Amino acid sequence: MKPSPTQLSVNLNKVALVRNTRHLGIPSVTRAATLCLQAGAHGITVHPRPDERHIRAQDVRELHALLQRDWPRAEFNIEGNPFHNLMDFVRELRPHQCTFVPDAEGQFTSDHGWDLRADAGRVKPLIAEAKALGVRVSLFMDADPAAMALARAVGADRVELYTEPYAAAWGTPAQEEQLRRFAAAAQAALDAGLGVNAGHDLNRDNLAAFVRRVPGVSEVSIGHALIADALEMGYAATVRAYLQALAAP
Repeated sequence: MKPSPTQLSVNLNKVALVRNTRHLGIPSVTRAATLCLQAGAHGITVHPRPDERHIRAQDVRELHALLQRDWPRAEFNIEGNPFHNLMDFVRELRPHQCTFVPDAEGQFTSDHGWDLRADAGRVKPLIAEAKALGVRVSLFMDADPAAMALARAVGADRVELYTEPYAAAWGTPAQEEQLRRFAAAAQAALDAGLGVNAGHDLNRDNLAAFVRRVPGVSEVSIGHALIADALEMGYAATVRAYLQALAAP
């Protein structure tokens, strides 16, 4: 299998969600990270929300220590709303990347990107602070080509394209339209000097077509589908399957 230029970051939120239903400490988030990285994943993503309904603050610290000690080349990406708890982790741990996501505190899951016409003034100083700490900043964005220059103007290094609309259209007549839309947004980001990440509802079925058609995708962050697959296939086989999808011609 040829290596893919697109990196795979495994989001471990759902592992923590299952663990939190009991008080036994299983399944282990750090063990999941180890098995995924051993299988070839390039990094680990977590999205610690203020209510700690899945990833907890201690998980973030333990994963950071694990990666520093045993996987120094693996990327640690912490996602969240910079106006809630994200910046506390950025200041304390200085991960490789932080992804600013405009979630409400009790939001079920991420479902929209930043409106930088309204929020630029608020996010710009926090982006500058994170970058001054040596942390790459990615902004969670809808696939709107016109918004990419705004992301660059506030100082972001990358955008993470919110891919649920593409996933919802997979296998329908709207699939091609969504692929064109995401390709245009990614090209606009590249033209603005931004890196391109992507995530939300990407899976083994729709991933290969996405990275084949959307230019310059540096990283995909995948959690729900990957962890669901791992329940049946195991972590190692699942990570290898996603890496194969990324490398598909």
